[in-house]
Amino acid sequence: MARDHGERIGRSLGCRRCGRKRGLIRRHGLRICRQCFRDKAEEIGFKKLS
Repeated sequence: MARDHGERIGRSLGCRRCGRKRGLIRRHGLRICRQCFRDKAEEIGFKKLS
């Protein structure tokens, strides 16, 4: 049985802002969905190149 080890597999946590579980950006510990990222990217410190 693969699930005997007690870890949760998959998207157990959603976006920090809205709770959406699809389209998550987890890199660098962001854990926000792509829609919220578009809204908050400049405030976080990312720059739009094009």
